[in-house]
Amino acid sequence: MTRERCGRQTVTTSLLAATQVRIGGATWILSAQRAAFWCERRWLVLADVHFGKAATFRALGVPVPHGTTADTLARLSQLIDRMQPSTIIFLGDLFHAREAHATATLAALYEWRERYAALELLLVEGNHDRKAGAPPAALRLHCESDPWRVDDFAFCHYPRFVQDASAFAGHLHPAIRLAGRADDSVRLPCFWLRDGLTVLPAFGAFTGGATIEREEGDRVLAVAGDRLVNVPAPRYESMATRASGENT
Repeated sequence: MTRERCGRQTVTTSLLAATQVRIGGATWILSAQRAAFWCERRWLVLADVHFGKAATFRALGVPVPHGTTADTLARLSQLIDRMQPSTIIFLGDLFHAREAHATATLAALYEWRERYAALELLLVEGNHDRKAGAPPAALRLHCESDPWRVDDFAFCHYPRFVQDASAFAGHLHPAIRLAGRADDSVRLPCFWLRDGLTVLPAFGAFTGGATIEREEGDRVLAVAGDRLVNVPAPRYESMATRASGENT
């Protein structure tokens, strides 16, 4: 572990597990734990936790493993202990569905909330949150509509470009497919950084991913276990370059 300057404070990171970037004139740390940290405000931002998704599947008769809520909360606690945030911003889909409000799921969340009682929690509502219903009052969670603007930033669930703001969003569960030399490939969750828009990977332990279609100028950071890997951009050729090549 290393101690890294982040705005006016120092946070504990790993050189392989986090990358410091400048977005919207501010300093951010992107973590292999699938979260972003706004250094100046000490805000921890994550997307698509989907608490209770496994419980929802089991309620519908689909046999899925137990323990996903505990895994998600353990990773979140680890981030809090390292980063020491003042606030956590959830970019939508905190709960998966109404069935997600299962007794065991809520009991684990209440215990976690008491452990971090001083933290401010804020939810930018997503599509699953509307289906799941209002979060339990015991979580002491403030809700905002999408997009929620603060300073020069817009916090969203749905990826969008917001005028005069740098947007952070979720919803897509972005992933990047990397090809190997043996005609094989692997798909990894990723941060998708575009001009004016940063899409975060899904934080939840039981979430899928959608392969992104990156464009010229985009930056992609793949989450490979406990490492954050910069994925080089493919070579883009302009129409003029291709036309020139065809005419020679």
